[in-house]
Amino acid sequence: MCGTLLGAAPAPAASPQVETRQDPAQKEMQDRMAREANKKRQQDIREQTDKLFQLATELKAAVDKSNENLLSIDVIRKADEVEKLAKKVKEKMKESVGPPVKEEPPRPVISPYPH
Repeated sequence: MCGTLLGAAPAPAASPQVETRQDPAQKEMQDRMAREANKKRQQDIREQTDKLFQLATELKAAVDKSNENLLSIDVIRKADEVEKLAKKVKEKMKESVGPPVKEEPPRPVISPYPH
């Protein structure tokens, strides 16, 4: 029995572990691209909310001009436009590129005065 152990092939050497860390330059580039994408998203949100405000103002003016017996097709179309744009803005706000920024929870305020 001992002879079979001596003649057995040695255990294969442990294969080198694959490095999972990214190259720092590559990580920096990805971080920069994520920041730029988020900056672009924020700019799009600003532009869309400006347009939304303009449409809502126009809708209000059109509704103010109408009366209880008459509501124009244009007012209904304008309301549909406002609704569609509001949904786009909402979806754009949900998008984000990269990991979320972790914020520290607020520290409790300790009052110097007893309750």
